[in-house]
Amino acid sequence: MLWTVLVLLLVSSLLLLLLFSRRSRSNREPPLDKGAIPWLGHALEFGRDAASFVTGMKKKHGDIFTVRVAGRYVTVLLDPHSFDAVLQDRGSLDFSRYAQVLMDRIFKLRLPKYNPGEEKAIMRTHFQGDSLAALNATMLANLQALLASEVAPNRTDWKRDGLFSLCYSLLFRAGFLTLFGGEQNNNGSDAGLVYKEYRTFDRLLTKMARTTLNSGEKKTAGGVRERLWRLLSLKGLSGESSPWLRQYRRHLLREGADGDAQTRAMLLQLWATQGNVGPAAFWLLAFLLTHPEAMAAVRREFGRAAQGGNRLEQQQPTPVFDSALEETLRLTAAPFITREVLQDKTLRMATGHEYRLRRGDRVCLFPLVSPQMDPEIYQEPEKFKYNRFLNSDGTPKREFYKGGQRLKYYTMPWGAGANGCVGKPFAINAIRQLVFLVVSRLDVEPCDPASGVPAMDPGRYGFGMVQPVGDLPIRYKVKSEESL
Repeated sequence: MLWTVLVLLLVSSLLLLLLFSRRSRSNREPPLDKGAIPWLGHALEFGRDAASFVTGMKKKHGDIFTVRVAGRYVTVLLDPHSFDAVLQDRGSLDFSRYAQVLMDRIFKLRLPKYNPGEEKAIMRTHFQGDSLAALNATMLANLQALLASEVAPNRTDWKRDGLFSLCYSLLFRAGFLTLFGGEQNNNGSDAGLVYKEYRTFDRLLTKMARTTLNSGEKKTAGGVRERLWRLLSLKGLSGESSPWLRQYRRHLLREGADGDAQTRAMLLQLWATQGNVGPAAFWLLAFLLTHPEAMAAVRREFGRAAQGGNRLEQQQPTPVFDSALEETLRLTAAPFITREVLQDKTLRMATGHEYRLRRGDRVCLFPLVSPQMDPEIYQEPEKFKYNRFLNSDGTPKREFYKGGQRLKYYTMPWGAGANGCVGKPFAINAIRQLVFLVVSRLDVEPCDPASGVPAMDPGRYGFGMVQPVGDLPIRYKVKSEESL
């Protein structure tokens, strides 16, 4: 009997593989590249290094193609002039279904009435205007206190650390205290403890999303999730948390989420609000430390903006810093912008060509490859040029071209359209304040003067900011009074 069951299972599996392998391309569809392995297709190459894989497919097929990835068919669109055909279609293309898949895989979260539109509306209420100003002021106070605690007890002594570890830890803990509330060293709500657990979770996040955890990693992921749920279980239920988090929790309650779902949603929001700002600040400071001309230009601007003081006003313009940050994000922000095809759709390209998309497939934009690393748009796109987003008169540069036409989307680190990042102003201000504090109050230098910027971890492509392979060892101390 057992042997018969095994044979039936094997036959069923083979039939499914054959079914998935039989798809062929019609004349009206994008080029189809199924890969050599039935069902799996290009999943291994895509997961190993999406940027290299997509770049290779672009050279082979052009700006639009469909690939098989673990049984799903994904159409990749790389012509930025045509992005609006995807971003503005809310009838045939859907963001929320794939988001719910990832919420379940990563956070074990299933919301009975997932409503991303209302969640963004709640964020707009609290991340704009006077509410944003209050958040920024709290964030700055937390950053100042945490940075002071990191300096060596003897202010003249050098302290050694990894730059990625320092930036991620500072911004995560400050952001946690600002948005989730609680004091340090308060019965398990310690921001440092949450950060330590979160980093274990973060290292496994991409494997959770791709369901490629081995047995040991599954156990680790399950354990760290449980510990984070316990640490976050009361967040949003008291006046310690930010008004945004309290309103978000009330929204979950109205939508029918039980206590467990609300706690799991706290971990989702922790990742959404804190998972990218630390890595972004790291890359920017790493580029500044390894490009002296850029560091000098940012220091000069900060000196003028602060007018010799030790505070940078929230509304003070800093175009040089803004350009350096945008250039950093161009090089290191690598989200996938994904939509589920709800019904057969004809996608019209800016060139006039039309392609049929099949219901049940997915559409993916990968802005890191195009437009952000397109040599037709950016000269020497692989190089960091701090003033790339400045005009010759020092004003912000917003005009970039491809094929002789001005681009609407020339970088997309914050997403676009209805799914653009509502927290962008808060995140930018947090990064700017940290960089200001570091370059104005500390002497910072690589431990090895010959150190370059660390390589990027290609396994992080698709999930916001990439992270480095290893770290950049640095040493730092408080600046002497004479140099302030």
